[in-house]
Amino acid sequence: MRQHQIRFTIPTQGKGLIEITREVAAWLDDTGIETGLVTIFCRHTSASLLINENAASAVPRDTLRWLDQMAPEGPHYEHDDEGPDDMPAHLRSVLTGASLSVPVGDGRMLLGTWQGIFLAEHRARPHRREIVAHVIGE
Repeated sequence: MRQHQIRFTIPTQGKGLIEITREVAAWLDDTGIETGLVTIFCRHTSASLLINENAASAVPRDTLRWLDQMAPEGPHYEHDDEGPDDMPAHLRSVLTGASLSVPVGDGRMLLGTWQGIFLAEHRARPHRREIVAHVIGE
């Protein structure tokens, strides 16, 4: 059994979804692991990871609108240390999650045809987000 790990820094432009499938897939290819499991982890509490459709451009827009409805900005939060989008960003991160596990077979992630891995930036201003990927396998 072998293991590899990497940290990616992803610059964001504010609230949005950034597909990172290619970055993870390129790194995975370099590891030489053919069968195993890759875990992808976001090291932040106001950004998160998700697997979603990567073919229809309406899906990210609809996803962001839904997250805005589930955790709207407003004066009703006690925690607003970094502004009105602070607590809603934390709640959106809770809804979507900090980590993903994807099986690996034939040296690639076994994602479905229309699936992609996305970093969700929940804050209004740009950030540099750190993602850790770890694969274990043979």
